[in-house]
Amino acid sequence: MISFKGKKYPCCASLTMGLIGGKWKTVILYHLTQDTLRYNELRKSMPTVTERTLSLQLKALEEDGLIKRKVYTSKPPLKVEYSLTDFGKTLIPLINSIAEWGDLVVEKYA
Repeated sequence: MISFKGKKYPCCASLTMGLIGGKWKTVILYHLTQDTLRYNELRKSMPTVTERTLSLQLKALEEDGLIKRKVYTSKPPLKVEYSLTDFGKTLIPLINSIAEWGDLVVEKYA
């Protein structure tokens, strides 16, 4: 058993999928590998995600230490930006490999 942030996982693959698995987490991380983005920019880049799901997934990624949320309160309206943490940046090669594999599937098997 592997333990990470109080959660137990049966193996390292399970840990990885626990952190980035699901329909939207990897997509969010993919967009954040390119740039720091505001909530609405993320929302526009994923038009089929619901606001509730996006908020929950961002919160989960932040709790796991993969992304950071920066709030600017100096003047209204409130501005919130999301970016990868140093820990999150370690996923860039993996995220890029997943994206490249998706391109391969479309090219050769679609």
